[in-house]
Amino acid sequence: MPKSQDQIQEFKNAHPQAPNLTTETGAPMETNTASMSLGPRGPLLLQDHNFLENMAHFDRERIPERVVHAKGAGAFGYFECTHDVTEFTKLSPFGKIGKKTDVSVRFSTVGGESGSADTARDPRGFAVKFYSDEGNWDLVGNNTPIFFIRDPILFPSFIHTQKRNPRTHLKDPDMFWDFISLRPETTHQVMFLFSSRGTPDGFRHMNGYGSHTFKLVNKANDYVWCKFHFKTDQGIKNMTPEEAEVLAGKNPDYSLQDLYDNIESGDYPSWSVQLQIMTKEEAEKEETNPFDLTKIWPHSKYPLRPVGKMVLDRNPTNYFNDVEQSAYSPAHMIPGVEASPDKMLQGRLFSYGDTHRHRLGTNYNQLPVNKPRCPLRNYQRDGPQNMEQDDSPNYFPNSFSGPQEQRTQAHIGIKYEGVEGRYQSSDEDNFSQPATFWKDVLDDKEKEALVQNIAGHLKNAKKFLQERAIGNFAKVNSEFGQRLRKAVDAHKSSNL
Repeated sequence: MPKSQDQIQEFKNAHPQAPNLTTETGAPMETNTASMSLGPRGPLLLQDHNFLENMAHFDRERIPERVVHAKGAGAFGYFECTHDVTEFTKLSPFGKIGKKTDVSVRFSTVGGESGSADTARDPRGFAVKFYSDEGNWDLVGNNTPIFFIRDPILFPSFIHTQKRNPRTHLKDPDMFWDFISLRPETTHQVMFLFSSRGTPDGFRHMNGYGSHTFKLVNKANDYVWCKFHFKTDQGIKNMTPEEAEVLAGKNPDYSLQDLYDNIESGDYPSWSVQLQIMTKEEAEKEETNPFDLTKIWPHSKYPLRPVGKMVLDRNPTNYFNDVEQSAYSPAHMIPGVEASPDKMLQGRLFSYGDTHRHRLGTNYNQLPVNKPRCPLRNYQRDGPQNMEQDDSPNYFPNSFSGPQEQRTQAHIGIKYEGVEGRYQSSDEDNFSQPATFWKDVLDDKEKEALVQNIAGHLKNAKKFLQERAIGNFAKVNSEFGQRLRKAVDAHKSSNL
């Protein structure tokens, strides 16, 4: 085995006793696996300095490349409302049938650097900016409806396992499978990742999801919970691992090129936009936490409702200006949509704007690609790269015609009850939905592909990590575990 693949084991051998974990200032750290929230399902608390310290530091780890989603492609187009959903939301883009709203979209891989192959097995970012007449609304999701973790305090560590070993600067399967097998809530997303959908055939042939649960508010100030779905009109199409590997060498920019070429030739890709709706009464009765990002909402209980179509019909005129400087944040909301207590969403509300200010500067929203298309009036002033500033008063309140509040756009509050604390989530239900995915979603061919894809990656990890990972997958389905163990053993035999 190459020495580079054994680095973290060598570290353990040299340091058999793990030290106590501390904060940046040396204080003992109570836990690093649970952020502080108001009850187990409530929102996060700003007083959680441990989380803020970890996330703020993580947001500044890379200069100037994005920490995650570094490799990407972008395009412009429009969203057209085709169905009336005003009973659920006053969102401007959904205001009336036939209304069109300009959009920009950025697709990306997650773990690789800017120069990496975009055919790698990896989730794909799917970020949409609606330039509405009430401000910019960003839906920042992936091509999967779920994610690996449900508590944002784990996000920096999870991404570190997707990146490079800090000493060898090589991808390290032990890092990946160590974390994955220690955090069984990752099982559902790992099965998605190692299924055929882990290597989509370009960006045009994959779905997009807002992933999180959001709150929709209508003109009567009633609310429902919602999930957003973007279904590809080109049809789902994936690559085999062999095809993806060949393209990684022949054309690592395959997905970027495919998107550009099709738009340039007039073959505009489109997605049908649909909603899942859950009433507040239904949410209160749900045994499964409706704000858990590692789980889906069953379509049988919460069917998809059409709302419109998104079409991409224009390529960037300058990649740096239009794509590299584009900045999407789930905190960019407009009247009609608000945050839910989804802990991962709550963490992202802080993290995205924070990393944009680090990467692009304080006034990143004044860049043309990020600038709202509606009138913009606020009391933010100065800072690097300020491009637009008038002579109105720079303080509030004032008596000299400065911008005034719009009390009609007040946030719709929800009452939460709970005791502040760090609520560990690792022992929640981690396997029932992956079991359904194995039993009811995958056919025999897809099951075999999943087994072989996992085995082909897991074979490079230490034996004890293999056993722990297989043990988790066996909890999904005993046949799954048995087939995976057999496939991993077959790789060992072929190397004898």
